[in-house]
Amino acid sequence: MAEPPLGPGERETASAGVQRLTVRRLFGLDRSGPPPPQTRAGEPLRPWTIPNAIGFVRLALIPVFLIVALSSGDGRGALAAAIFAVIGWGDYADGIAARVTRQYSRLGALMDPVTDRLLVVSGVIVSWRFDLLPRWALAILAVRELLMLGLGRYVLARGAELGINWPGRLAVAPVMGSFFFAMVALGGFAEVLLYIGLALALAASALYARSALAQLRPRGEP
Repeated sequence: MAEPPLGPGERETASAGVQRLTVRRLFGLDRSGPPPPQTRAGEPLRPWTIPNAIGFVRLALIPVFLIVALSSGDGRGALAAAIFAVIGWGDYADGIAARVTRQYSRLGALMDPVTDRLLVVSGVIVSWRFDLLPRWALAILAVRELLMLGLGRYVLARGAELGINWPGRLAVAPVMGSFFFAMVALGGFAEVLLYIGLALALAASALYARSALAQLRPRGEP
């Protein structure tokens, strides 16, 4: 069946590479199509946007979370858990804000994954300090996050890029949830979430490494 012709405004949106906003796309369930052109390598950073303002707040709250959590007696407490939840859910908030306002930016594309990984490492630090979760699993997760930061920088420096994959997307909720539930004294449930998130995160890392190799081999990079 032929699709109806686009109107003038729709043609302009399509030519700019911007997808029509649907409920599924608004909440990040539909990731089809190319990334917004404003987020691609070589584009201006555009720091002063509403989504980036949310991102700056998320980043600034990470040391606050660490201070509050590490100052507690046992790593468990409503305030630390609430701050952690705000930072974690802020990732969805800035994504929704970007899709609603169309204020996509190169800085946002670079800042979000770094903030997420710093938050995971912060959760690992608190959980390790107070023995809230199995330390062997926390060690693997921390090493994975640090390696992904290094891989991302290496690939970006060579003009390539790693787009997030579905195992990586799916890993976020159980990993973040494991730290939150550990801090509110639901250790058994938190441990199950950690194992699920860790398995997904490691699968995502294998896909990222394969993507990096596929992009760098034609350029003769090691």
